[in-house]
Amino acid sequence: MDKKFKLNASQIKRLTPKIGYCFATDEITVLGEKVGYMYREKPSDANDSGWRFFSGKEASIYVDNPDNTHIFDTNTIANYDQDIIPFLNSPFNSAFIRDPLTKKFVKEKLKIGYQ
Repeated sequence: MDKKFKLNASQIKRLTPKIGYCFATDEITVLGEKVGYMYREKPSDANDSGWRFFSGKEASIYVDNPDNTHIFDTNTIANYDQDIIPFLNSPFNSAFIRDPLTKKFVKEKLKIGYQ
């Protein structure tokens, strides 16, 4: 299945150092939603940054479908939402949610298994 990403390759600029890949949902990369929830877990391999990005609107059934989540260079997701950049060096087991009133990220207790 071919997807039409909100940004094409020529629009992606280097905004962050290379820290590895991440996972992000189509809500962000196809629909263009801002990151609403993000967490960093222990990486699964040497190239994994540990970051997982969601709009925060995804239902469990959506997230459970592997066709809705893909691997990207973390810099790519920073191009979709530059608000994540200050948090990218956060330690493993960190989680942040976008406050609906201030639109700023606040620290959140890491949810095991996104809900």
